[in-house]
Amino acid sequence: MAQLQPVPSRKPSFAARLNSFVAETRLGKRFKLAERNTNFTTELRAGTATFLTMAYILAVNASIIADSGGTCSVSDCTPTCSNPKIPLAECPSHLLRPAEASCKYPPVNEGYAACVDRTRRDLIVATVVSSLVGSTIMGVLANLPLALAPGMGANAYFAYSVVGFHGSGPVPYRTALTAIFLEGLIFLLISAVGFRAKLAKLVPKAVRVSSAAGIGLFLAFIGLQSNQGIGLVGFSPSTLVTLGGCPRNKLTALASVLTDVNGTVSLVSGGTVSERILCSGNRMESPTLWLGMVGLIIIAYCLIKNIKGGMIYGVVFVTVISWFRNTAVTVFPKTELGDAGYEYFKKVVDVHVIKSTAGALSFENVWKGAFWEALLTFLYVDILDTTGTLYTMATFAGFVDTNGDFEGQYMAFISDASSIVLGSLLGTSPVTAFIESSTGIREGGRTGLTALTVAGYFLLAFFFTPLLASIPSWAVGPPLILVGVMMVRCVVEIDWEDMREAIPAFVTMLLMPLTYSIAYGLIGGIGTYLVLHAWDWAEDLLTNFLTNPVLHLHHHHHQHQQHPKPIVQL
Repeated sequence: MAQLQPVPSRKPSFAARLNSFVAETRLGKRFKLAERNTNFTTELRAGTATFLTMAYILAVNASIIADSGGTCSVSDCTPTCSNPKIPLAECPSHLLRPAEASCKYPPVNEGYAACVDRTRRDLIVATVVSSLVGSTIMGVLANLPLALAPGMGANAYFAYSVVGFHGSGPVPYRTALTAIFLEGLIFLLISAVGFRAKLAKLVPKAVRVSSAAGIGLFLAFIGLQSNQGIGLVGFSPSTLVTLGGCPRNKLTALASVLTDVNGTVSLVSGGTVSERILCSGNRMESPTLWLGMVGLIIIAYCLIKNIKGGMIYGVVFVTVISWFRNTAVTVFPKTELGDAGYEYFKKVVDVHVIKSTAGALSFENVWKGAFWEALLTFLYVDILDTTGTLYTMATFAGFVDTNGDFEGQYMAFISDASSIVLGSLLGTSPVTAFIESSTGIREGGRTGLTALTVAGYFLLAFFFTPLLASIPSWAVGPPLILVGVMMVRCVVEIDWEDMREAIPAFVTMLLMPLTYSIAYGLIGGIGTYLVLHAWDWAEDLLTNFLTNPVLHLHHHHHQHQQHPKPIVQL
């Protein structure tokens, strides 16, 4: 009878041995790897996935805030010659035209444009530093897998509504930074005394749960557009949005115009010209759209087969193909902007020192109404938007308990509030917990090591900004869309049979993508909830009073001296 041979045991892989080793070290115990059912390599992979989906912020945030003109002024404009055919160096003195305020607007003066380009590079570094420090604080102190960076939406409000295109708004750039600085200090105080957590808990459950789905739809909407996505959704002058996929050479810009009584059409004085957003034909023929769709399919199949790192594979595949020139999908087309981008990309390594935006705060004009309007707007957006995002990400990771709390909550609030103060000192808009953190959470990130991994990549970004700033929007769009798919699943927790719960939840989800703001979605949802419940609350008060008015009046004073229980708990 043949004797069975023992099956030789397989030697554990290097990753398995590394994970076992780290789990037993002080690092592993400090970040609670075993307790949160994760391991070292999973945290690294999750941090990589998060960073790749938010790396676009390096270029996008800098470009948006640079549109404000930063610290650039008319003094940066170079004189021009009244006769454009004569070179400036040979221009007679009587034809030399000094710089005027109009030099900041299209066609932008060369000297001013050069100043704005220097400011943009300063702002890339400012974005890197604020994101690096914020993510580090979040990882070390709060031990949460959340990455921080200047928030989308707040940067647009800062650049286009507060400061205005090239400084055409009501508040100068330096003074607007002061508004963010003071708002950040107030926000930090609210967080430190624990009032922020109480404010967050006042949000009704229907709105709190639906906000996760709303943020998911918001992410997907961003991923479907051209600016930070694949370009499947485009602009329509009649319906606002429509089917996109328009080739680059078929896109045109829009400008603000005035029509006089006699029918004469003229450009608005000081008005801005948009990016090329209007499609003049050939929809669904954009090569970059179809390359982005390939990346979407790659990531989708990885998710279906439960292949770890699927988000990374899709982004890297699309990005590398887009780096080749002389192709229909290149991120460096044969244009002046494309050539400049390619020259910057070829540097690979570039260490840039902030020269103008750091410490640019100014307390001039702080008593103007526009300054305080901006400060209060930044504050309430941060209270609602940032806090809502933190709770949504914590819920998505499974950290929130039945009382609505999560471990590391206090230090998480301190982390993003202090990052806002730091960001203002560097010259950028408010820093927030990034909703793209959900990408890393989906990859299995459960501890602060995920955030520290993201911080490590931002540290590398100091040296490899040319590469990271060259990740195209159509590579970032696919993971944003698929993260949206995952975040919408929480709608099953909403009681759709109760219209008083269903309507506020739906309003919250609907307004977030359509107003391009998480804060407005929360405001709409909470407002709707209060209106729909007002009758019930009034009815309960009246019933309680009519049932026993004498007892009610007798105890009214004593109830206020003690700690009264709320009639209705939100």
